[in-house]
Amino acid sequence: MKILPFTIPVSHDKTILVQEEQLPHFYPYLHRHEEIQLTLILKGEGTLLVGNNMHTFGPNEAYMIGANMPHLFKSDASYFEPGSNKEVHALTIFFNTKGKLASLFDLPELKNVYSFFSSHYSGFQIPQHSFSDISGRLLSIKYANGMDQLMQFFQLLKSLSAIENTFPLAPDVQPTTFSDYEGKRISNIYSFIMQHFNRDITLEEVAAAAYMTPQAFCRYFKKHTRVTFVTFLNEVRINEACKKLIDGSYDSVSSVAYDCGFNSITNFNRVFKSTTGKSPREYANVFLGNLN
Repeated sequence: MKILPFTIPVSHDKTILVQEEQLPHFYPYLHRHEEIQLTLILKGEGTLLVGNNMHTFGPNEAYMIGANMPHLFKSDASYFEPGSNKEVHALTIFFNTKGKLASLFDLPELKNVYSFFSSHYSGFQIPQHSFSDISGRLLSIKYANGMDQLMQFFQLLKSLSAIENTFPLAPDVQPTTFSDYEGKRISNIYSFIMQHFNRDITLEEVAAAAYMTPQAFCRYFKKHTRVTFVTFLNEVRINEACKKLIDGSYDSVSSVAYDCGFNSITNFNRVFKSTTGKSPREYANVFLGNLN
């Protein structure tokens, strides 16, 4: 099943859409669809972008992404290097509570399930204590057919709606209806930023990539993301810096700063602390301490 930016094809003979991906990297464009998405990462790592919020993802994790939430599983840069033999492997199911399943979700017995999805509209990472149960049910759906698959799906709904203590993937973003044209424009802007964050990007340059004047671009970007261009760019850079610091293979903090697009170590330290609440060294030490 090919997913296009902000659109997902409808299957006429399936209530639940199951997609298994084994590819060199994840689909590289921001997109959204009317279906709720539940993705099990079996292999691969990178950054999950939901709305304007970024989360590091890796193997043996699962994520629920709400309907109409712009999102992107961005594979790490190493997946795109020439000669890379890396690959990703993921299992995803899509279902629409307002489509073919609408009448079922209107049943009194499913009222709590529908309320659960409504209150978790941006989605969340499946907590570790529920991962084994949810991933097992996803695999059961993959290997089932017909009525058996539908029955497995209802068991999944029951398990999902019982999950507690979740953290929203995009707490400040509401689902928004965009035209395909607007969706593709936003996708192009995000893609440009996430591909070029490690070098100096001027406002004029990114505005030109969106075919807009700098002033119009600033208004447009803030309206659709609720943050400024500079704020979003810094968040992308700090997210990448966090991954490098956790990896532990960097030469120095200054090398991390310059590799992530900062041209001043002072500015990097300031932005890093305002974003994470810790200095780069404190952040790395806390993570390494938690592993010991």
